[in-house]
Order: sequence, then structure tokens, then C-alpha cells
Amino acid sequence: MRKYLLVLVLWLVTVTSISAQDLQKRTEPSAPVITPAPGKVPNSNVIYQALRNVSMGGDNVNINNFVMKRDAGKFTFVSGTFCFLASVNDRVTGAVFVGEGTFDLTPPLPEEKKSLSFLTGTNSIHEEFSTLVLRFTDGSDIEIKKAGNLTKGAGQGVGELKESNEALRTWNKIRYNLHGRILQDVLSERTGGLFYAFIKGRKFTKEMVFAVDPHGVTGGRFPIIAVSPEEVALYTYDLNKSGIWTAFHLENEYKNGRPTGAEINGFIDMKSHKVEVQIDKSAKLNGDAIETFVSLVDGLKVVPLDLFPTLRVSSVTGLDGHALDFIQEDKDHDPNFFVILDKPLAQGQTYSIRTLYGGKDAISNEGGGNYFPIARADWYPNSWFGDYATYDMTYKVPKSLTMASNGEKVSDIKEGDQNITHWISRGEQTVAGFNLGDFKSTSKKLDGMDFEVQAYANAVLPGDLQSLQSQLNRVDPTGVANGMNLDSLNTTSMINKSLAEAEIAVRVYSDYFGKTGFKRVAMTQQTAPNFGQAWPELVYLPIASFMDSTQRHQVYRNFDERGYFKSVAAHEVAHQWWGHTVGWVGYKDQWMGEGFSETSASIYIQRIQKNPQEFIKFWNDQKELMLEKNPEGKRAIDVGPVTLGYRLLNSNAGFDIPRRLIYPKGGYILHMIRMMMWNNSDPKGPENTFKETMHDFLSTYFNKSASTEDFKAMVEKHMTQQMDLDGNHKIDWFFDPYVYGTTLPDYHFESSIGNDAKGVVLNFKLSQKNVDDKFTMLVPIYVEFANGRTVKLGSANVVGNNSISQTVSLGNMKDIPKRVLINYNNDVLCTIDGK
Repeated sequence: MRKYLLVLVLWLVTVTSISAQDLQKRTEPSAPVITPAPGKVPNSNVIYQALRNVSMGGDNVNINNFVMKRDAGKFTFVSGTFCFLASVNDRVTGAVFVGEGTFDLTPPLPEEKKSLSFLTGTNSIHEEFSTLVLRFTDGSDIEIKKAGNLTKGAGQGVGELKESNEALRTWNKIRYNLHGRILQDVLSERTGGLFYAFIKGRKFTKEMVFAVDPHGVTGGRFPIIAVSPEEVALYTYDLNKSGIWTAFHLENEYKNGRPTGAEINGFIDMKSHKVEVQIDKSAKLNGDAIETFVSLVDGLKVVPLDLFPTLRVSSVTGLDGHALDFIQEDKDHDPNFFVILDKPLAQGQTYSIRTLYGGKDAISNEGGGNYFPIARADWYPNSWFGDYATYDMTYKVPKSLTMASNGEKVSDIKEGDQNITHWISRGEQTVAGFNLGDFKSTSKKLDGMDFEVQAYANAVLPGDLQSLQSQLNRVDPTGVANGMNLDSLNTTSMINKSLAEAEIAVRVYSDYFGKTGFKRVAMTQQTAPNFGQAWPELVYLPIASFMDSTQRHQVYRNFDERGYFKSVAAHEVAHQWWGHTVGWVGYKDQWMGEGFSETSASIYIQRIQKNPQEFIKFWNDQKELMLEKNPEGKRAIDVGPVTLGYRLLNSNAGFDIPRRLIYPKGGYILHMIRMMMWNNSDPKGPENTFKETMHDFLSTYFNKSASTEDFKAMVEKHMTQQMDLDGNHKIDWFFDPYVYGTTLPDYHFESSIGNDAKGVVLNFKLSQKNVDDKFTMLVPIYVEFANGRTVKLGSANVVGNNSISQTVSLGNMKDIPKRVLINYNNDVLCTIDGK
């Protein structure tokens, strides 16, 4: 049966409401209509070709005890020779060093030191090397030439240069067109700040890269080398040690503590997309896209864009229709897409380009009218996530298919053998997407809300399930012996379930968090059985969620691990709030989008399930995900802090760690804050403070990107007096160990219930361990009565590896508590007696 890769980055967006009249006006083109000239041959720009095929020059510099510092990285060249590359456009962009040298790096943040130690066994790097390849635009050649003696002649380094280029162009190594990035600086009148060092180390690995890019380090698809907006990174592309070892901002950004990461260091700010795509029955896609953007830098001449590798560009034209040079190498090598403008743009200048492109494999035809969109965020030329823009989209598909998209559908017509639909975004959003198939649909407008929920399911099973069905019928036509008769399986029969889940979730989240700018959400079936995803107003649900539990077990056996299908719809709907309405600044803040959606799903379960144990089980399952060892023998809770996000993907810890950490721990962080804010004596309700906090957060960052530090400040704004453990109205005591750290306290609890002259008396002893001396926590204490009802008495504050003992008088009580508990609602992420 077909396997699917989990989509690692969940790009999400928000919109603002506009009137129907304004929406109709928006059907006009977002940029001038351009008549394209004949397309140029890709990669034909002369200067680009010179960079791509650059050879060794004739300048060499002999040096001794030369130190070169680049941010937190320090290179000490003990002795040897620098052999420079030939100049391109009067710029030297690299050199090869042969000799003896060392590289030293100490990350500036405690969590980065710990991450580095986890991967390498040390919190700083000291590596020796005898060869080094440098690529740069920061004037390193001038600095090096001043440090030694310049000589002329054929130098060494041809083999080393070839190796670095092969690593850049190999699909399972770096797969990044660094020469396209270098071209951006070479064609600029300003000196760039790019610096890449390919280090062939002796101790750690022979395939290590130290990179500094003032526009944010980005790169290939495997390993995932994209830590923008952070500008400094150390990573390895050694298949046995692949991963990002450390990444951080430039050192001057840490002068006032933690940087917010809110700076925009990209090259363009996208303003609008006008996209027309045609998709045929075989799933081949042809696109015609007009992008309008503003330059964020002065002298911009090379525009980087993101496009799915198999979608090949045939032409790019400018404002007046004349053809522009563009870069797009082989889809299996380093296929990054760049457009080369005829004239540089000034900072703040607006420009539009039109791209004609097409190809296969961006969408998969799964059979039976089922189609699987593989290219979710890059089926059209795009910029960077978080770059809010307006969208005008026209889809042309076979007339037998139905298109579901985000935005407002303004027209739907049949023309010949095509179904043509036109969609307009209500406002700015960070991504656009679609789902298509032989869909049956239903919808419902919610009473008391200006909102509509929709559901789409495919009328026919995809090819893999049809094949399974045929095989079973051949073996046992009655279906009795094998217990798997799929003849009656029809996912459209469960369409109302998805509709109901969406309705309940929208109502619950609107109460807890506030209203988004969306007016609808479409729950659509996708053929992947094991993951969901959310776009603005559009949710992709696994096909297994359109089956009942019996059918799901028959087809996928024990796939519903830890109640996944009880919460997947609720989790994805929650992204309309967390990730759509409130975005994240960078990968270190992505835990909020996933974690807050997990907490939202837990609230959904708490509201709809009559048995309170379902809510408790939800959080027990989340803790198990973090604490059980994976095939590499690692526990997610130990690998790194939640802020490292998908950087935790590496061959050492295992590639399942992000899923086992970001979702559950991110959820636990918000859940713990919710529990700490719970106040049964509040006349407005026990969750009034929590709801006020989340409403404020949503409204403050509505249609904006928020950082971890932004959320921390919001919690401090609304924190209760009891939460102010340090007496400074700061929540550092909680964020440092749980958000920026990997602390997991363990508790031992002893208690007894007795009587004295004043009534019921509670005695308890609470012990805390596996923490540092500064760690402090509010540990909730509950009493349980004979009928199963539990009541929170309060919280005990324990500091460090210590114990506290206390006697509490409960007075005269009609119902005597049966027992005393701690952490009944999984209020604190911890273990109790090691479990």
C-alpha cells in the first residue's frame, strides 16, 4: 500500500473580511496583462554560467598563524596556502585553503550549546582540517591577501572545489544552488555578507558547512537546511551524521538579550499573486502566474522564488512582456528558481513578473477520481512563509472533477470538457492551496455565526483500496473468513461526521480564543491515510478519518494509535486560529502553531466527551510520545527544546523526533498555562483569565506573525498573582526550563486523611527531583470523593531537589475525601515515581 511522507512544515494563513462588492472588484487582474515574449533558455545568463563553472584563478597567498573570525566561528590558519578562484564580474567569490588549520565555534545560547552537545558530545566545536573550501561575497579575499604573501601561478584545490560543487548539486546531500545566491551579490553594487566554509574535518566529519548569510541561511531539501531568519548555522551533510548542529542570529542581535527574530531579512515582500492553472486527468499541471512584489533591498537584480522542482519554467517576462533570464537547474540536482531582472530595483520599488511553467508529479492521480496534491505551498512561484499577499486564482480541471480552494469562489462554469472556477482571497494570506477530486459535498451555515462549514469526500475509492478490495474478493468473495469486505466502504457516508466535527470545533475555539477573519472552512478528503494538514479555509483530512472505527481497523489495522482520529479534525481546524490568524516568525516559533492546536484539540475533547478520563488520556498519550524511546534509542523530551523545531531532524536522534516533541510538548506548555490560570473563585468563570489571555493574543497578532517572546510577554501581561513565583511579574521560571530547556521533574507524593477537633485534616509530603537548584513549580493537589468527583485544593510550590511537608485543615465536611492526588489533570509535564 502506498506510503506518504509527512508534510514537515505546515504553512498557514489568515484573511480579513471584505464585502461582496469589494470581492467582485477584486476579480480584475492584480497586475497589468502581459503578452509574453519567447522564453529564454534557462541558466543562460553569462555571469551565472561563469560562476557555475568557475575554475581556479592564478592568485595564491601563503600565510602563517592567520585568524579569520566570522560571527561566532573562528578559523585559525596555522600555515598553508590560499588558492583563489577566478574573478567573475570583477569579484572573487571563493578560495581553497591547503595546509593546517582549526575551526572553533561556541554557540551563544544555552539551548544551542546543549543541542550541540547532544549531537557531538561537546558544547563547542574544535575541529582540525588540512583543506577548506570558502565561498563568499563579503570581501574575504581582500582580508586574506593582506595577511600573507601574494604569488602567481597554478595553485591547488581543483579537486576540493569539485567536491564542494558536487555536494551542492547532489539530491541527498545539500541540494542548494549556492551559485544563484552568490549571483545576487555579484550583480549588486553593494558588497554582500555571504560566507560559506566547506570543512573537511578530522574529528567530527569530513562533510561540514559553516554558513553566514545576512539574509538568513537557507538551502536544500535534504537535509533540511533552512533556518531563516537566523543568519548563522553549522550543519553536516554526511549521511551518517546529517543535520543542523547549531544555528543562531548574528552576535550583535544578542546585545539586549534574546532577539525577537521579527526582522525581515528576505529579498522581497510579496504583494499579490494572480495564478491560472490547468490540470488534466493525468494530473499534469500547467501554470500561468503573475507575482507582484516590493524589493526589500537596494539594488535587487536577482529574485529568489520557490517552485516545486518538477514544475519546469518555460518563460519569465517582465512588466512590458520582454523575456527575462532565469535560473532553474535539473530537478534532481539544485533546482532553486531565480529570476534575473534587466535593471536593479531600488528598495521599496514594486515590480511584477509573469511565469509560465508546467510539469508532472506536483499532483498524483490516485485513481477513481482521487487526486493527491503533493506540492502544497509551491505549486506556484512563491517567496517565503509569512509573506502575506492577496490571491486571485483560476483553476481549469476536467469537468468530472470538483475543485476546493481557499478564498471565496466567485464563479464556477462548465466550458467544453472543463470545469473552470475562480477564487479570490478575502485579504492577505501567506499561502494558497487546493484539493480536487470526484467530490460529493455538503455544507451548513452556523446559527448565530457568520460562518459556514463544508465537507468534501470522494465518490469512488482510490486505486490502492480498489486493488485491496479486488484481492480480498478473489480470496474470499463472502468476506466472512478474512473479515474485510470492503464492498460497502464508501467514504461519502461519513461526510456529515466531518461537518459536525468542524462545527463543534469552530464554536468551541471562537469561545476560547475569539473570532478569526474567516467565513468558512472546508473539510476535504485526501488519499493519505496518516496525516492531516490545514490551509486557510481548507483542511486536508486523511481518508481514514472518513471511515468508521471498524472499517479503519480492517484496512489499516492498529493505525489509530493514541486516539489520533478522535482529534485530527479538531487539531486541523484549530490551525485556522494558530498558524493562520496568528502566524509564527520563524522555525523556533513553529511549536506554537502545532502545540496550540493540540491544546485546542484537548479542549474540544473535554467539551464533547462525557467521560473526563478521555481528556486525561489525551494528555497521557502526549506524554508517552515524548517519553518512549524511538528506534534510535532516544526520547524526544531529551533531544532538545521545543524551540528547535524541525531542526531536530537528524540521523543521530532519528527523523521522528519533531513529531514526538513539537506537537505534544508545545501543547503541554499551553495546557500547563491554562491549568495555572484556572480559578474556581472567579465570578466570570474558572477559565476567564486563560480566555482573556488567548483573546488578547489573537487580536494583538491578528494576521501577523508572533514569536515565542511575544507569547511570553502576553502571558506575563495576564499572569495571576500565584504565577508570579519570582516576584518580578516575569514567567522566566517556567519558560526557561520548559520552552527553552528540556527539564522533566519527577515527583513522589505521600498523604493521609484524618480528623481532629476542627474536622478533616490532610497531611502530605511532596518530593521533587531531577531538576536544578533554581527550578520551581506549582504542583496542583486534588482530593477525590467516593463518587469519583475531584476538586482542586490548591498548589504546592517546590524549589530544587527538595521535599515539603504540610498539614491542611479542611474543616467539617459532609463528604470525606477518599484520597489525595497530585497532577490529576496532567497539569504539569512531569513523571511521578519515574512514570
